[in-house]
Amino acid sequence: MNPLRPKILVVDDTPANLVAMRRLLARADADIFEAGSGNEALALCLDHQFALVLLDVNMPEMDGFEVAQFISETDHLSETPIIFVTAAYADDINRIKGYTSGAVDYIAKPINDVILQSKVKIFLELYRARALLQQALDELSLRNRQLTSEVAERTRMEQLVRHQATHDALTGLPNRVLFRDRLEAAIELGSGGAPFALAYIDIDGFKAVNDAHGHAAGDELLKAIAARIDARTRGTDTVARLGGDEFAVLLHDAASAEGALVRCQALCEAVGEPYMLHVGDIPIPARVGASIGVTMFRAGTGYDDLVAAADGAMYEAKRGGKNRCVLG
Repeated sequence: MNPLRPKILVVDDTPANLVAMRRLLARADADIFEAGSGNEALALCLDHQFALVLLDVNMPEMDGFEVAQFISETDHLSETPIIFVTAAYADDINRIKGYTSGAVDYIAKPINDVILQSKVKIFLELYRARALLQQALDELSLRNRQLTSEVAERTRMEQLVRHQATHDALTGLPNRVLFRDRLEAAIELGSGGAPFALAYIDIDGFKAVNDAHGHAAGDELLKAIAARIDARTRGTDTVARLGGDEFAVLLHDAASAEGALVRCQALCEAVGEPYMLHVGDIPIPARVGASIGVTMFRAGTGYDDLVAAADGAMYEAKRGGKNRCVLG
């Protein structure tokens, strides 16, 4: 059904009048509906959206004024134009009553064909114009919703791509790229007096677990280690996976080497606690340690020197027996 094709409701309790109106409206480009009573008219109004209602005033049980009043006071029907068709057109009181009830115009009986066609044409053109406008507004609203959805999806995808570019896929921790950015920012702040320490962590015994139980177990172990380190650092710190079984931690607000070592020792103990890995339905117990090298930032120290100091301290920890912290 064409949503732009208008509907006209003709209401008259005299069948002969309905037949006459049907003939007069035959050339109107509209679907014609007929009602023989006020109740029947209201029932049709609830089921259809009419471009125009041609309403007889004098009807038994419910007259045209009551029908018009109901239509004008019903929210989704209130914009429906109503033309009273009556022999009492010349009666000013009835005209005022009709306009008060919601009528927009009158047509006098006997009906003049030219006047009827002219008035009906105006209201049908108005209906089509409003329908086209509403259709355009609906399409615009739909397109706006689609654009909003597309923008939101594009933003989500861009955020996902940025996250994937700067975070480790396995553990979800910042990767080497993001960690370098964070470390360079910390160096800049540290040059202004904000103390921090850099810790490098190498997992002792990881290769043995990976070789004995497979890469799936190794991946589960790395995720568990990452979670423990992340859980035992401050919210302002940065924990990163640099690759393989190597991690790094930016320890902010580390005012002293002793304090930094205490924090790293807590990480060492956390990593060394037993693990129960689950690969499929198979539980796999595991135990590893951590060799941690930590260095304090000193004003004037650059990125490469700071990383070299932490890395050197980490290897010293491994050479010294593993599962320990060394200050570099």
